[in-house]
Amino acid sequence: MSEVQPVRGTKDLIGEDARRHFHVVETARRIAATYGFDEWSTPVFEQTGVFARGLGDTSDVVMKEMYSFPDRGGESLTLRPEATAGICRALVSNGLTQSLPQKVFYTGPMFRYERPQKGRYRQFHQIDVEVLGSPEPLADAEVIACGWAILQALGVAKDVVLELNTLGDKESREAYRAALIAYFSAHRASLSEDSQARLERNPLRVVDSKDPGDKALVADAPTIYPYLNAASRGFYDTLRRHLDRIGVPVVENPRIVRGLDYYSHTAFEFVTSALGAQGTVLGGGRYDGLVEEMGGPHTPCVGWAAGVERLSMLLSAPPAAPRSVAVIPIGDAAEATGLDVVQALRAAGIRAEMAYRGNVKRRMERANKTGARAAVLLGEAEIARGVAQVKDLETGAQAEVPIAELVAKLA
Repeated sequence: MSEVQPVRGTKDLIGEDARRHFHVVETARRIAATYGFDEWSTPVFEQTGVFARGLGDTSDVVMKEMYSFPDRGGESLTLRPEATAGICRALVSNGLTQSLPQKVFYTGPMFRYERPQKGRYRQFHQIDVEVLGSPEPLADAEVIACGWAILQALGVAKDVVLELNTLGDKESREAYRAALIAYFSAHRASLSEDSQARLERNPLRVVDSKDPGDKALVADAPTIYPYLNAASRGFYDTLRRHLDRIGVPVVENPRIVRGLDYYSHTAFEFVTSALGAQGTVLGGGRYDGLVEEMGGPHTPCVGWAAGVERLSMLLSAPPAAPRSVAVIPIGDAAEATGLDVVQALRAAGIRAEMAYRGNVKRRMERANKTGARAAVLLGEAEIARGVAQVKDLETGAQAEVPIAELVAKLA
């Protein structure tokens, strides 16, 4: 029988990888809570229509990358490729559109069938922050500030730049759309095949093309700024003032766009060059029409998603491995007391372990190998006197401590 390997594009999280991963998630969870976000959890799969609506049925994710399958009842289901669509579906399904705004933090695995590469997997993980039901630019500023605070708490903000753009409201976007069609139509023959197909239907997606030839044309394409009406310009100016007040540094990038009709106003990405070619580690924007796509009322929303794998790679060093106290009974009769001691330490919140087998030497070797900070040695003679030997495994110092005082000594 051949050796079983993980599925291509998946990765086990063990040791240092696990510590990096969970440090990112727990840091994000902690910071998001200080901003008033509550954590939600939705199913890992949804009806396929949830994502076809949420991502646009012509997007690359829907067309090429979704893990979709019929269940035994013949219904088409899809492993979630992103979180936002499921969050909006949950808002509608649970009748929460009457209790707005909702501030949501979310984390979990996502699934896309794409070519695996550095920092990108077919099962990957994201953290998400969403404000559902708030049309004010202050909501946009808050979600961006929360993302910035998470990057600062992780110690990676120095390697990251916030790039910001506006997509304006529907009126502004229609005027910009007409200008893009006119510009790209004059260069249609030089566009990639995909961009030629998208030109009439969704020219903003041409601006977002990754094709090198398209990028050269996009460099000279018109920006949206001349086409913003007064309301859109006011929204963007207010957001900029809020970000200045909060202290989030901003670089304007007019090439950040979102191709779907329900996106509006704010679009942003936190980008880095620390992982090689410039890449996005956290990105999002305002999406004021997605809840309606799910059958709910008009609900203005704004949020972002960040890749846990990429953030983990940015960490300068992994979090230290947790250090425990090794409880070592000497002789079979001491095992019962050892069990009492290890449970008392755990009840006090102290990480403690007791090896299941081996002589004292082997148990001490295991304690040193696992990085234990101290060893509690319990011999029968010491137990009779109500004491234990406590050895500091960093300094080698050893002292006799009453068993009743072990928790206080090792706290």
